[in-house]
Amino acid sequence: MLPVGVESAAEASNCPIRSVLSNVTGKWRMIILLALEDEPKRFGAIKRCIGDITQRVLTENLRALQRDGYLTRTVDPGPPIAVSYGLTPLGQDLVGALKPLVYWSNDQMDSVKTARLVYDREMREP
Repeated sequence: MLPVGVESAAEASNCPIRSVLSNVTGKWRMIILLALEDEPKRFGAIKRCIGDITQRVLTENLRALQRDGYLTRTVDPGPPIAVSYGLTPLGQDLVGALKPLVYWSNDQMDSVKTARLVYDREMREP
């Protein structure tokens, strides 16, 4: 088994598994990475691709992904100024690791929906 258990908060903060996974498995970060899989995109194109993300949340997540080395931010001085985001080799490697999970999620959605319905029904019964 992978070393995922810890005995203290200090130990948890130094755990590489927790550190990396907590920064890439959030709802928006995985979707942003997948949106950039094929090519670099400008901010507005990423936002349109995702659809239901706010400008503030997209900005925060792009910065976090850039900080961890998954994205590059390129500024073309223009005119007009154009900023685009693209995957680094590390980001491409991560997307390659995420894609099987994405495909699995899509394939298993009916099973998950059924399990949720069964669970909800059982929780309502006295």
